Amino acid sequence: MTEQRRKDTLETSETLPFIEKPFAISDEVKKAVPKNETEVEDGGKDTHCGFWIFKGPSMQRFATEKMYVILYGLAGCVMATTFAYFNGTITTLEKRYKIPTKVSGIISVGNDISTMLTAAILGYFAGNGHRPRWMGIGLLTIVAFCLLTSSLHFLYGAGEDALKLTREFGQVNETLASQERDKKLCQPSAGGCVQEEVGQWVPQVFLFAAQLISGVGQALFFTLGIAYMDDNASKSKTPAMLSMSTFLRMLGPAIGYSLAALCLRLYIEPTLEPLIGREDPRWLGAWWLGWLVLAAMTLVSAILLFMFPKELPSSKKRRLQLKQTERKQSLPLKERSFGDMMKTVRKLSKNKVYIYNTMASIFYFFGYMAYWIFTPKYIETQYRQSAAMATMATGTVALAFSAAGVLISGYVISKYRPSARAMACWNAIVDFVTVAGILCYVAIGCEGSDRLNSLTTLSAESSCSASCHCDYVHYAPVCSPDNITFISACHAGCTERTKDALGRTFYTGCQCLGSSSLNPQPESQFAVDGTCPVDCFNEFLIFLGVMCFLKLMGASSKSTNLLIALRCMPPEEKTFALGLGSMVCSLLGFIPSPVFFGWLIDNYCLVWGKTCSNKGNCWLYDTKSLRYALNLTAAVFIFLGGFLNIAVWYHAKDLKIFDDEQPPKGSLKNKEVEMKPIDSKPVDN
Repeated sequence: MTEQRRKDTLETSETLPFIEKPFAISDEVKKAVPKNETEVEDGGKDTHCGFWIFKGPSMQRFATEKMYVILYGLAGCVMATTFAYFNGTITTLEKRYKIPTKVSGIISVGNDISTMLTAAILGYFAGNGHRPRWMGIGLLTIVAFCLLTSSLHFLYGAGEDALKLTREFGQVNETLASQERDKKLCQPSAGGCVQEEVGQWVPQVFLFAAQLISGVGQALFFTLGIAYMDDNASKSKTPAMLSMSTFLRMLGPAIGYSLAALCLRLYIEPTLEPLIGREDPRWLGAWWLGWLVLAAMTLVSAILLFMFPKELPSSKKRRLQLKQTERKQSLPLKERSFGDMMKTVRKLSKNKVYIYNTMASIFYFFGYMAYWIFTPKYIETQYRQSAAMATMATGTVALAFSAAGVLISGYVISKYRPSARAMACWNAIVDFVTVAGILCYVAIGCEGSDRLNSLTTLSAESSCSASCHCDYVHYAPVCSPDNITFISACHAGCTERTKDALGRTFYTGCQCLGSSSLNPQPESQFAVDGTCPVDCFNEFLIFLGVMCFLKLMGASSKSTNLLIALRCMPPEEKTFALGLGSMVCSLLGFIPSPVFFGWLIDNYCLVWGKTCSNKGNCWLYDTKSLRYALNLTAAVFIFLGGFLNIAVWYHAKDLKIFDDEQPPKGSLKNKEVEMKPIDSKPVDN
């Protein structure tokens, strides 16, 4: 009798099209229903907050959509802070470990390589598991990334070049310090090459490995996080939730660049007193300090994210109260196979909106990645600003406009509910406006900086300094009375070094100044330590204004682009499609772009820091040629992306962004307005 009743119960449960009210499930029903279906129907542990010892009924009130959006945004903010901090300190890393820009570009794409290799697979298989905990694991890999990167400083120290520029070095090693100063002068015979204090490839491999690890965490966090948000909220709320989380995440780069600017104001060895100022190109800031702070912040974020349930209770309630449910569900984890994944790939390849939207993103990312990574370097070289100032401008000022753009676009989308075509049209407009702004970059140059670099190059190529054997002399610029910067006192042909009553360093007997000076008299044959002053601040402010406007425009298209990507595919393919799109963007955009633009920047280097085994890092660039080549190349790629967004506009005419529900008449001021469909036609339920 009991067996027959169990069978009847099973048959009844299988034929119920929907469940209108929550009710207690008996033990017999639980035994009869397959395990994975029991977990779906039973809102127990899958909707409970907490893990391990961090759990209890008091925590359940935090399992809400708003709390997830806030925490997801803050965790994304911390993750974005780490990547922005790396970009803000990349020029210091180049100087410290003598890394060419092309190699630093390769290092910076390490996370994109691992994201490319893991995003689609993790999105497909982990998307059916406990997504918040997978995201927490992803954040733990970011903790490892921070600690590995900072450990380079503890392994190799501040570096001999940085220590030589401190007062303590001269006090402890007076003889050695005197010999180092003499090496900057004109030498009667050729000196030996500069030996590297660390292995040429060891720091580079270390940094690249750390980036690879971070990419896995990035793939888990963003691929699963967005899908979890969209699956646990009504479609009408998704634009506002995306905008809020994106806004919080946009604070990350501002915090990261600000933290980098703060750390770079300190000398690389904070306990020592440097003999040079922050504006000196030889200045090395405490790049390693911020990584310890970021590791602690990321660890806290990971623990908090671990506490979220597999499914939010509000989402469970909506799903159980639906009048009609589709029996067709995505395959459970154990039933997913490689063949199923390839079928999904073939299906997505026929989705024109998905393909064109992804391709438009690739071209935009390829062109704009140069500014995301190399903007601080661009400001330093073009407008002669310190590393701290360049980092602060890139982060705090410019990214404030990015955050404003995200908030404004989220408000407009939520209030006016534009169609998919309107969103695609706006994406194209943003691309073309960005191209116009980049063309303005070409015109915003600093004549003084361009002239300084050309004169420095002429002084380096002077036949006068050839007899001084300056090939391996460190970059230690000096300024002549005619406001011409020489690479070092050796390149100026100086034979003596002295100090005045104020402690300023002077070089005398500079025989090469006469070849470029308008007044080659004996009393003018001296040079002052440091680069010649160049005022590019006004041009820098104009550049900053244009950059802030482009940040505002570019950020306004983030939500629209993502909404099109979320809505152009079936719900069961969403997580995998996002992962696949991330993989393709990494393969064709994020990975090759920094390498390409790093190679492009290196092509316009004028002065290399030569060592025995390689040419080291670049100290001086042909700023005018670099400005034209970098900006025009980036503009071409973004321009092509704009045309692909026009193709998205053409094929998105039937794409629905919001729920197809019509509120009752006269209730437009009601909360039910959130469920208004994208078109004004009534929809039968």
